[in-house]
Amino acid sequence: MREPLDIRWSRTLPKGRMPSSVTVSLDSAGRWHASILVEATVRPLRRSENAVGVDLGLESFAILSTGEKIANPRFSRRQAKRLRHAQKALSRKAKGSNNRRKARLKVARIQARIADQRRDFLHKLSTRLIRENQTVVVEDLNVQGMSRRVKAKPDPNRPGHYLQNGKKAKNGMNRSIRDASWSMFRTMLEYKADWYGRRLIVIDRWYPSSQTCSTCGKRTGCKPLNIRSWTCPYCGTHQDRDVNAAKNIQAAGLAVIACGDGRKGENRKQSSPEPIRQ
Repeated sequence: MREPLDIRWSRTLPKGRMPSSVTVSLDSAGRWHASILVEATVRPLRRSENAVGVDLGLESFAILSTGEKIANPRFSRRQAKRLRHAQKALSRKAKGSNNRRKARLKVARIQARIADQRRDFLHKLSTRLIRENQTVVVEDLNVQGMSRRVKAKPDPNRPGHYLQNGKKAKNGMNRSIRDASWSMFRTMLEYKADWYGRRLIVIDRWYPSSQTCSTCGKRTGCKPLNIRSWTCPYCGTHQDRDVNAAKNIQAAGLAVIACGDGRKGENRKQSSPEPIRQ
């Protein structure tokens, strides 16, 4: 090959660092990747006095205790029509044919685009939260349990038949939960907090953040998902459901800092900067 390769750099290499290894790989979308390993020291960020609680959701991807709501981009839904047409075209191609190989590559490229967009969004948001806040507080969500399939409901009056159980709606919610990638977002927050000298606090998944008034601290009971705002019967404060939950999450995290908590993952120790392989 006489012409130079069309290379797109994800970022520049650290100055004065020599690569220790280069790994070349080919993904399912037909793209070649060269991963260059270097050893560099990540310096902690300047200390900040800000602390933020983050309530993760589907209507809005993240709701901050400051009142800011970050929209859910729903990348899979944006590409759903193109992906569906590409998968149908793939199913009609003869196995082992060149046309099937091209159709499979087209499906893989659409799926790779969705994954790249999602990863880019999560990286930018997690980096922003870590840079702006000394303490970030999130909930320990059970993503696997939340995205579990609905069990069939047998009809007691008609053996062999089943009652409606909301399977279609639950499948749609499961797709949205998987598309949001909350677990990947938490993983990014964890290692970036370690890198830059920040603190990530993960509170218990059973903490009643949506049932407690962030103004007076009174428990107001369970609320169905269709109730997005409510008025506290004790103090009369009108609360936005998601913002109220984010404020309670922040308060619970600050309480962990002040009082301590022995549960795993809720109080992270700060460590001195060490060389990190990137």
